[in-house]
Amino acid sequence: MLPAPIPANDAERLRVLRELLVLDTPPEERFDRIVSFAAEEFDMPIALISLIDERRQWFKARVGLDACETSREISFCGHAILQSELFEVLDAALDPRFADNPLVTGAPFIRFYIGAPLALPGGAIIGTLCLIDTKPRHFDMLDRAILGTLRDLVVAELIGDDEKKEGQA
Repeated sequence: MLPAPIPANDAERLRVLRELLVLDTPPEERFDRIVSFAAEEFDMPIALISLIDERRQWFKARVGLDACETSREISFCGHAILQSELFEVLDAALDPRFADNPLVTGAPFIRFYIGAPLALPGGAIIGTLCLIDTKPRHFDMLDRAILGTLRDLVVAELIGDDEKKEGQA
């Protein structure tokens, strides 16, 4: 297993994430609806809004997974936040970065992963909207476009809250 490298801008990225005041907050229907729709639209057993802090990936919304967080070290999303485009792993069991990852060799037995990085205005990537399957898959251009639109909805909800907080100050 290859842990994801730490982004060069991690301190700034973490500052932006903390300023959103979203970590460790209760579930919210608006985010839950997005992951539920994504899981259904793409026939995926797992869909997550994952936020990456210093030590973990924490799930703001989740379908198909009981855990509310996992270690950043073993996260697929830790790799996805290194770039602004979609991060796709067609078959994790065959990918040297993930083949011996405990999330691949044990529950939830990840084979397919696609993460849409949540890039905020200013460029900080704080997490992903991701989809996971227990069998290898591939996303075509239409699937990628739909996932990108859903990602944009998550970002709009996140920064919409931030803008509301600023207006109340």
